[in-house]
This record gives sequence, C-alpha cells and structure tokens, in this order.
Amino acid sequence: MTSIERVLTTLGHNEPDRVPLFLLLSMHGAKELGLSIRDYFARPEHVVEGQLRLRERYGHDCYYLFHHAPLEAQAWGGEVVFVEDGPPNSGEPPLTRAEQIDHLELPVVADCAALTGVLAATSALKSRAGDEVPLIGVVMSPFSLPVMQLGFELYLQVLLEQPERFARLMALNEAFCVEWANAQLRAGATAICYFDPVASPTIVPPTTYRALGQPVARHTLSRIEGPTATHLASGRALPIVDDLASTGTAIIGVGHDEPLAALKAAAHGKVSLLGNLNGVAMCRWTGEQAEAEVKRAIGAAGPGGGFILAEGHGEVPWQVTDDTLLAVADAARRWGAYPLSWVGDHGP
Repeated sequence: MTSIERVLTTLGHNEPDRVPLFLLLSMHGAKELGLSIRDYFARPEHVVEGQLRLRERYGHDCYYLFHHAPLEAQAWGGEVVFVEDGPPNSGEPPLTRAEQIDHLELPVVADCAALTGVLAATSALKSRAGDEVPLIGVVMSPFSLPVMQLGFELYLQVLLEQPERFARLMALNEAFCVEWANAQLRAGATAICYFDPVASPTIVPPTTYRALGQPVARHTLSRIEGPTATHLASGRALPIVDDLASTGTAIIGVGHDEPLAALKAAAHGKVSLLGNLNGVAMCRWTGEQAEAEVKRAIGAAGPGGGFILAEGHGEVPWQVTDDTLLAVADAARRWGAYPLSWVGDHGP
C-alpha cells in the first residue's frame, strides 16, 4: 500500500497493511541540513528538502508543513521569538487591551510573507512528492489563536465576561482560519490539522467548550474545503470525544496521559485517533523503551483500524534523537503489521 492508501483505509475504520505512522517532524529538517531553526524556516526550499530527507530516513506516512505556532499570530502583528533548541515562541501579544478588538482588522494571507512562504513550500513539496503521501497543513483554531493574540489572562476575560467582543474576535478569526486553511489546500496540502488546545477540558470546562468553542469549530470546519484533524496538543480529549466528532473532524489528536483503549472505545465508528506517544519522555527513551511504547499504543488502539501512531503533542521535540526516531519507525513496522495477532482479548 502507498501511504495515502494506508491512511484512507484506516480512516474508514478498516485495517490496512499496517498501522500508519505520522512522525510530526517540524524542526528536525534543520538538523538534516545543518541549519539553525531560524535559517531553516527562512526559505521554503529548506523546508521542502528537509521534509523529503526526513521521510527517506524514517519511512513514515506523511509530510508535515507545520512551521511554528506563532506564524499565525505574526499575521496579526505578533512577535516570533526564535531559540536554538526548540520551537519558536510567541513574544508580546499584539493586543494588550480588550478594546482593541473593536477596531481589529482582518489580515490578508497573501500580504503576510511568513504565510506565503509556507504556501510556497507546500506547492513545491507537492510537486516533488506527488500523490502517494499525505501533505499535512496546519491552522490554529479561532478559539485557541487568541492565546497568542491577547495573552491567556486577557483572553479568558474576554471569553467569559465580554460576549460581544468575543463574538467579534471569533468572526474575524474564523474568516482568517478558513482563508488560511483553504490557501494551503489549494497549494497542495492533503488535509488540515486544526490545533485547538483551548477546547480541551485541561483548559476550559466541557460546558464552556460546548457553549462557545464547539459552535466555532462547526462553523469553521464546515467551510474548510478538505479533510481535517482536530488536535488538542496534549490536552485531555476523553470527556469531549462526542463533541469533537460532531464538529465534522475526521481525526482527534490525543495526548499521552489518557487511557488510549478507552479513547478508542469512545471514538469507535465516529472518529479516528492520532497519538499518543509521549514526546517529552521520548527525549530519553532507549531503543527498548521506544519499542515498548509503540507496542503499547498499537495494542490499545490498532485493532480494527481507525488509529494513526504519532507523538501526542503534535510536534516531535528537537531533543529526540535520530536513533530514537528510527527505533519508533522500526517498531511501528514490526508491531503494526495487520493482522495484529499478538494482541489478545486483554491487550498487548
């Protein structure tokens, strides 16, 4: 099977030849090219070459066009802070007072050089990679982006206490998210990863998500012209699996600290799962630990399809070594081959 055939089969809740493996590698291409993280993301051709080399090395089932989370906040006037050994971070938020929402204007994707660079990388990678491997684009959800636009404390005040400003901010963010997602799809992305960590019960109560975040997700995802996966970036998902599934998303990205078998049971027939390897612990894994964790995850969620093995946060940390990634990939091929005859009635 090709990677795209493998993924589509498992998303249909059927068993392909093996469990798909998504190594969501954003920064590791810089290592491949001997560049700093800042320099790597500065040129689309670097990202293209990095993604091609990474898949050639590890044999996983996707290309990942995610650069870094502050990229979108930058379009709204935000600051990007680069570090040597980790993902770029947001600096000071562009909005410091809630009143600024009243006069906020929608940015245009085509006017933001950082975004058009991602589109150029997507188009070039699609041209070189063809149709056999999914290209994953990324957006921040309208409900979660304000953490970078306003800062966490001010956003929570707006969300909970200023409904008119919250509604205006969501309308602007929805329009931007849809434009940005569809631009990536037109450039060649196969699907969009919709990062929505504020949706998680780790951050807001399920009642708050159902009242405020879920309607935003439904409205936004319905206008994205391709398949989507909702990722909670290590946040808990189990209490809201049905709510997430009802938004129309095809996949839920799940973190490492929830029972994967219970998540699989809750998602059965409704939505597929992606996860849930522990990226932080992965920085210290031996080869034996990598194999054991891969086997655990596949045993818990692999039977019957509907599962893609991946790191649970949505971005493999810079500190994870090549040896560990190779061990994960090798274990996924060994233990993920269907039928999973080694999985008994009570798991691996």
